[in-house]
Amino acid sequence: MKRVNWGLVGGGEGSQIGFAHRAGAVLDGKFRFVAGAMDVDPNRSREYGIRLGLSPDRAYGDWKEMLSGERDRRDRPGLVTVATPNNTHFEIASAFLKAGFHVLCEKPMTLTVEDAIELDACARSCNRICAVNYGYSGYPMVRQMKAMVSSGEIGRVRVVVAEFAGGFMADEADDDNPRVRWRFDPDQAGASAVSLDLGIHALHMACFVTGQRVTRVSSDFAHGVEGRRLEDDSLTAFRMSGGTIGRLWASGIAIGRTHGLTLQVFGSAGGLRWRQEHPNQLESTPLNGSTRILERGAHDLSPAAKRAGRVTIGHPEGMPFAFANIYRDLGDVIMSGMNGTDVDPLALDYPDSSDGLHSLQVVFAMVRSAREGGRWRQVVGA
Repeated sequence: MKRVNWGLVGGGEGSQIGFAHRAGAVLDGKFRFVAGAMDVDPNRSREYGIRLGLSPDRAYGDWKEMLSGERDRRDRPGLVTVATPNNTHFEIASAFLKAGFHVLCEKPMTLTVEDAIELDACARSCNRICAVNYGYSGYPMVRQMKAMVSSGEIGRVRVVVAEFAGGFMADEADDDNPRVRWRFDPDQAGASAVSLDLGIHALHMACFVTGQRVTRVSSDFAHGVEGRRLEDDSLTAFRMSGGTIGRLWASGIAIGRTHGLTLQVFGSAGGLRWRQEHPNQLESTPLNGSTRILERGAHDLSPAAKRAGRVTIGHPEGMPFAFANIYRDLGDVIMSGMNGTDVDPLALDYPDSSDGLHSLQVVFAMVRSAREGGRWRQVVGA
């Protein structure tokens, strides 16, 4: 089977998400890893790329060297993933888009709304894909939720409750740890910490599943650990374009919550609940009925959920598999463009630059609201 060449910027040794990207990209045989610049240190970057199996002439010291070395090759990457610190996303992603590469960018897509608008426009004018890695939307049972909401199975959606809370920023001693410290530095993290780092995933999932946009927000940002420049806990009430009431909690100081990404959707005819720590199960409760557990891999799931699953029922699928679904979608779309064939409509659910832009517009409205004591703010562009 023909594969699309793939390149990776960032996600080096010790990275939290580097392995998930590498595993996800190649899992379905859609992509072949051919080029990379994966560390801020040029020597480590080249050495690590070679250890991963890259040809020495395609294991680069930095992204500019990679762009220069790959842009004119006949076998250049069809997709480049940008998995670098937040404050570098815009420069790197826009450079590769302008050079004609399709791009998958880690979230947040940029640090400012203005840059997000420009990057979204750049992707459109270059006629290139700029996808954003809201990878949790790749889970089969999240796609099952979306299908059930879209089909009207739970009726009109009244309330959505999104959470992404964990205890991974709760230790005050970690404020000297570089892997934690940057998250509370506005120069590196942007205008927000947990809302932009964690809450943005939950917000996107709420939009993805309901098919609605966020229109207004009222936010409270708090500092559980004194001295941090950005919030480590936030609570937001929001409203959506279809009239749905929304609630969002994002926290890095919730000790006991390991990786607490949770989405609950309550409609006029039923409710749904999904937890990332137990991704194979989706709780579904009809109005005046008993809760049942839908299992990933079951025969009666939606086509979208079946397409996103790979192993038989009862066996766990994890985060790299969810990332792999984003890559499979992108591989199908890119390959259909190369071959001039129709693409499977189910492959078009990947999050793109318009989703990345909307997420940033929402978070910046949250930041303004929090600074104004929770005053309701309209989301620009909604």
